[in-house]
Amino acid sequence: MAWTATATLCCRLIRLPSARHPTPSRARCSAAQSPDAVDKEYADLNLRPLYTNRGQHLRIRQHVNPLSSSFSEPTEPPEWNEVFEDPLLPLMVDIGCGSGRFLIWLAKNSSQRRNYLGLEIREKLVERTQFWVNELGLRNVHFMFANATVSFEQIISSYPGPLSLVSILCPDPHFKKRHHKRRVLQSPLVDSITKNLCLGGRVLIQSDVLEVAADMRERFDGHSDILAHVDSVDKDLHCDNEGWLLDNPMGIRTEREIHAELEGATIYRRMYQKIRDASH
Repeated sequence: MAWTATATLCCRLIRLPSARHPTPSRARCSAAQSPDAVDKEYADLNLRPLYTNRGQHLRIRQHVNPLSSSFSEPTEPPEWNEVFEDPLLPLMVDIGCGSGRFLIWLAKNSSQRRNYLGLEIREKLVERTQFWVNELGLRNVHFMFANATVSFEQIISSYPGPLSLVSILCPDPHFKKRHHKRRVLQSPLVDSITKNLCLGGRVLIQSDVLEVAADMRERFDGHSDILAHVDSVDKDLHCDNEGWLLDNPMGIRTEREIHAELEGATIYRRMYQKIRDASH
């Protein structure tokens, strides 16, 4: 299927050497090694001098119950022309953006003309990340305190430009079966992502927990009439025999990805591309 110029612009991605098969003998990282590895990966952002202004070691809850009544109301969208210099550019949304370094790095280093939006349910992380954005003077990236499960549709449907890429990277696994309903990727969110993506737009999912990755995969595989796995339309991206991407397509690893690979874990990835609208 021929891509539009917008789809081609919004979906071109950087390639990295394969991170699919970590070395089995890799020793489990120490508590000291892991932060050092993150700092090294994101060294060019030069965020360390800003830590003195907005503490490096914030006390952040690692697990949040998204079903709490305090997260049940959708978050209002921002004034897009106030948060982005050009709100008509293609938009990438990172759901569960954590500390935000991954998205800040892309906003600063990517060759693509694109806006970046991070959605995070832990408010203190959003406050610190937006502080960094303001200090760095970036006008193509913005972070919001929001429960994406209930807020994605209201926020993204108001964006004036095309939605070109959505990433859900190592979300909270909520291991216990009775807590699976707390996982960020529920059917309404999958439906909203699929509906709002521009033609040729992509979705990247990944986790170091196979059960979580498989659950996300099953949900997006259920939209095969609209979404195709990327290896069927982009021959530069390759999968293993089980259909997981061999390479990280983003040019930078997330913090969780760094931690997991230091511990010898495997990262399971899938990427989908929108090949037709639902009405076709």
